[in-house]
Amino acid sequence: MNYLENKTYDELSVGDSASFSRTLTQEDILLYAYVSGDYNPVHIDEEYAKTTQYKGTIAHGMFYAAMLSAAVASSLPGPGSILLSQEFRLRNPARAGDTLNGVISIAEKKSKMNIVRVDCTIKNQDGTTVFTGTSTVIAPSEKLKIAKAKLPQVTISL
Repeated sequence: MNYLENKTYDELSVGDSASFSRTLTQEDILLYAYVSGDYNPVHIDEEYAKTTQYKGTIAHGMFYAAMLSAAVASSLPGPGSILLSQEFRLRNPARAGDTLNGVISIAEKKSKMNIVRVDCTIKNQDGTTVFTGTSTVIAPSEKLKIAKAKLPQVTISL
């Protein structure tokens, strides 16, 4: 069984980092559109998107922000973290088939309320930066090691 284990505020040091990777699929983009309600045709209508500056569909920018949030909640600091704020810049688009490689790192610790600042960069398989961001998080004070939740299989039918 897979487990998620956090790093408590006291265990964290500036410079600690974690990486994550995901190959973006068309299904990811469609599911994000469905869950978020963002049906902008630049994300889901290939014929329309071909007429735009992107020359094809691109992923939702908030998808990357969700990847950052997931990395903070799952690995650094991990379970028990509370996201307070997130700032980011969308640098370049990503498309279905792109492999997104991210690195998060502890940039700052503030002892009041166990606050940490977590910086993030996500690049595609070619090394092009698609996203940079920072999250302000309350790091957990208690050590947690919990079983990773088993989620249902989701399919798309069009």
